[in-house]
Amino acid sequence: MEFNVKTLEGKDAGKVSLSDAIFGLEPREDILARVIRWQLAKKQQGTHQAKGRADVWRTGAKMYKQKGTGRARHHSARAPQFRGGGKAHGPVARSHEHDLPKKVRALGLRLALSAKLKSDDVIIIDNLVAAEAKTKALASTFATLGLTNALFIGGAELDGNFKLAAKNIPNIDVLPIQGINVYDIVRRGKLVLSKAAVEALEERFKCPIFATMM
Repeated sequence: MEFNVKTLEGKDAGKVSLSDAIFGLEPREDILARVIRWQLAKKQQGTHQAKGRADVWRTGAKMYKQKGTGRARHHSARAPQFRGGGKAHGPVARSHEHDLPKKVRALGLRLALSAKLKSDDVIIIDNLVAAEAKTKALASTFATLGLTNALFIGGAELDGNFKLAAKNIPNIDVLPIQGINVYDIVRRGKLVLSKAAVEALEERFKCPIFATMM
């Protein structure tokens, strides 16, 4: 399909051809949910740790004699039911990662791109380059394009001025093509791709297996 290309100033800059195998799929929320869950699980630090009864420091002596008091039989004050005792079944440091097939991850990315295009939330810019690293100037440019919540995807190398100028603008993310991912695409309102990013995506998914996988 043919798609209009614009400059950062909002002027026309020709057209680009988008592959139906990447941008023309029917959205599937179940696949997107699986990929996002996998991403977020991978990002979790997993450093949560509660102290069990073996980790707390309290005397190990028997609290009172076994018989004759009329009270329940107890031994150590480290038991979870006592104040200052260990936590029963508390969280332990662990990895939250789980496996997800590479083909499902690749399909999820194509579905996210297709969903954005179907909802008219894709903009293609000829080149993501700023003349100077001025946040105010770039924010004004974004306002002209109506971009208040967007993800910018550039080529393999990002323009330094553009990256620095966009860094302090709220709700604006800038990533190289290597960092494109489903979660960041879905969480932002608009997806802004450079022509270099589109070419890189075409190259990435040109394998025939991706064209038939759905």
